[in-house]
Amino acid sequence: MIYLDYAATTPLDPAVLEAMLPHLSGAHANPASDHGPGRRARLAVEQSRAQVARAIGAEVGEIIWTSGATESDNLAIKGALEFYGEAGGRAHIVTSRTEHKAVLDTCRYLETRGVRVTYLQPGPDGRVGAAQVMAALEPDTCLVTLMWVNNETGAINEVEALAPLLAERGILFHVDAAQAVGRVPIDLSQTPISLMSMSGHKAYGPKGIGALFVRRRPRARLAPQLHGGGHEQGMRSGTLATHQIVGIGAAFELAAERREPDSAHALRLRAALLQSIGSLDGVFRNGGDGACVPHILNLSFEGVDGESLRAGLPGLAVSSGSACSAATQEPSYVLRALGRSDALAGASLRFSYGRGTDETDTREAGAAVAAEVLRLRELSPIWD
Repeated sequence: MIYLDYAATTPLDPAVLEAMLPHLSGAHANPASDHGPGRRARLAVEQSRAQVARAIGAEVGEIIWTSGATESDNLAIKGALEFYGEAGGRAHIVTSRTEHKAVLDTCRYLETRGVRVTYLQPGPDGRVGAAQVMAALEPDTCLVTLMWVNNETGAINEVEALAPLLAERGILFHVDAAQAVGRVPIDLSQTPISLMSMSGHKAYGPKGIGALFVRRRPRARLAPQLHGGGHEQGMRSGTLATHQIVGIGAAFELAAERREPDSAHALRLRAALLQSIGSLDGVFRNGGDGACVPHILNLSFEGVDGESLRAGLPGLAVSSGSACSAATQEPSYVLRALGRSDALAGASLRFSYGRGTDETDTREAGAAVAAEVLRLRELSPIWD
């Protein structure tokens, strides 16, 4: 099996596993306990907090532990609206139609509570521009939420250009950076993002752990969504999972160190994959050739049934879009927002690769896809 679904989850890096093991066998104390073992666990938690902060150019006290990017998104969006929207009478959000479901479903929930949401249409390249966001602002806009890197197409939004414009107007800016850590340069000491969601398992760390960056100056305030002990500066109660926190710390430190070589490796893999599929006609790249991270490649294949295509590739671990939307079995809403027909959106494959992938893997995968597309087209009554 050739694994090409790194955007859904990355494998645990061996160095990360090694860092976690002592906290899975022996060092088991609660980091909130006031005794020797508890203080040692707390020290490990704070060392990991510092690792995450350094990786993104943040202060240590700006990192709040969560269970993953989904919880971080919920805490950031709901928490901001409850604190600023209800207190200040500002109840308008700007987002895009191609956000992760953790953002879109949260916004739709808030609409049932009377919050107004503007959903922006991305351009054909899958990107949402800074000017487009600024044009959508209203007097009662309190939050803009936009992903840094799209999880299905790899398109990079204009986050760095947008952040200072929103900061000047006192509007909170939340960024979902689950796919950005280790893939694009991030320095929050220079980019005035208010809130940023992150996930361990998208950056070679463990599942079940994430973080939310909450800026201190100017201070972003949130209403907590979990109550019961006042942990994490009162923003997220619950016993901390020391082993997972140590894992995300090690993973983010490694991601910052390896960003450039990892990107160069992904560029070579993308070139090999495109070359191996290059002989096919009727192939459409989703997300464009411009501002796009190299570790995600999304292609649509004309003249084939998507379900048949995926069923005909048992040796490849690839997806048709976000793993979080796979249960619906519907064409990708992200690709439809880019203007793809239901047929083309349904006949798409997202290839995502990383440290454990080599060029032989991608060439074999491309050859298998090309052969299956040709086979299905020969059987198709509508393909000429």
